Amino acid sequence: MNTNSKPVIGISCGDLNGIGIEVIIKTLSDNRLLDHCTPVIFASNKVINFYRKSVPDLNFNYSSVKELNRLNPRQINVYHCWEEDVNITPGLINEVGGKYAVISLVATAHALKSKEVDCLVTAPIHKKNVQSEQFNYTGHTPFLKNFFAADEVLMMLFSNDFRVALLTEHIPVSDIANKITKQHILTKLLILNDSLKKDFGIDKPRIAILGLNPHAGDEGLIGNEEETIIKPAIKEAKQSHNILAVGPYSADAFFARGYQHRFDAVLAMYHDQGLIPFKTLAAGEGVNFTAGLPVIRTSPDHGTAFDIAGKNKADESSFRAALFECIDIYRRRNGFQEMRKNPLRKQTAEILANAEDEKIEEI
Repeated sequence: MNTNSKPVIGISCGDLNGIGIEVIIKTLSDNRLLDHCTPVIFASNKVINFYRKSVPDLNFNYSSVKELNRLNPRQINVYHCWEEDVNITPGLINEVGGKYAVISLVATAHALKSKEVDCLVTAPIHKKNVQSEQFNYTGHTPFLKNFFAADEVLMMLFSNDFRVALLTEHIPVSDIANKITKQHILTKLLILNDSLKKDFGIDKPRIAILGLNPHAGDEGLIGNEEETIIKPAIKEAKQSHNILAVGPYSADAFFARGYQHRFDAVLAMYHDQGLIPFKTLAAGEGVNFTAGLPVIRTSPDHGTAFDIAGKNKADESSFRAALFECIDIYRRRNGFQEMRKNPLRKQTAEILANAEDEKIEEI
């Protein structure tokens, strides 16, 4: 694949009653984006036109297409996933919003699998109202893992060089400790290390591991998972897989001291441990990325925000960042594949990585 070509970005519309389509319109109204990608929104003209009226000051034009092989590379494209009229009620959580969010997501995923689009950016869904016999998933990530038959995936949020990955995701707090196993940590570390190389262009990633318990267990005084599970996993990651992993760190002190800037990524043990500091420090421009998939998927780091839906109050910064990062990851991933095919370029990268490794000091 030509790494200089513009990627075709499939965009799922998210919950029809949330802010997804509004932030999509606001982002794509800047026509300079068309120099970098060909965007395809999977929805319908009527839905797009409904929300376009709520942001009247923007210059937003599009081509309506029913066949993905007839895209206009110099314009925004809206691919029709449905023809029927849909009752849009901004701010309300109902079956309609969830049903058509799933229709859009599934259609985009099929286009991605068949290589009719190159990457995927997903607008937010509401995890409860998408539930059905056909869609029994807690979010985008488990659906995409199953759809693309990935052995394991990793949820990572990032903003510039600040990256936080999660060992466990959307599970009850009471279940977290049972999911902390040596093999689970190793599996996630392998995915994270590989993604940092091929998706973010980091030759020798440095990864910090957070502890599970307060004060990282205080050497066994407050829980023993750090001593019996996390430290052995870190040791094996270093010795058997040549992963530069360091820790476990006490989560509160780690972020309070700004240690995240000393590493290429942080592996948190559970959702809030990683995402509370990330969303506090990322200043509204965070991006969610699913590592471990054979395809590229990004999304904004916010939800449906029903309280401001349809009021022209939604900030598109995170969605814009998700779109640009999707383009960048596409180029880096394809560049990485080209490097692997070229022995000379691979050898040069390894020399540079080894030189950088010698500079690393243990924290």
